[in-house]
Amino acid sequence: MSILKTNISVGLASDHAGYDMKQFVIQLLDKQGISYKDFGCWSAESCDYADYAHPLAVAVEAGECYPGIAICGSGNGINMTLNKHQGIRAALCWTEELGRLARQHNDANVLVMPGRFISDEEAEKIVNVFLNTGFEGGRHQRRIDKIPAK
Repeated sequence: MSILKTNISVGLASDHAGYDMKQFVIQLLDKQGISYKDFGCWSAESCDYADYAHPLAVAVEAGECYPGIAICGSGNGINMTLNKHQGIRAALCWTEELGRLARQHNDANVLVMPGRFISDEEAEKIVNVFLNTGFEGGRHQRRIDKIPAK
């Protein structure tokens, strides 16, 4: 079951260390006819991941994009930034199985990948499983309901 919503673009963001992998993801989305909105960065020149993570998070929270895909060198910095937003459940995934579980158990709405630590082939598997795995609900919904800070 695909998590893609009709007429809503996938949101993309990266820093310089994730730029090349983001370009690869764009090619994957183009091949599948999936629309996207790129929040930057737009080159491999050094930049700060937060400058691109925050606009992506705001767009996902507002329903303008769904889901999001974000990439930085380790995945950690952009993931931490995204998760500062109350409506974001960003999951750092470096294997296909983590991508599947992030959707099934955590209803992740942003996929984060470590651009310096996985191959394009692994990224393709992770993106495909993330986009095509549904949320199981049930006991997992109860846990997700407890995530927001009170």
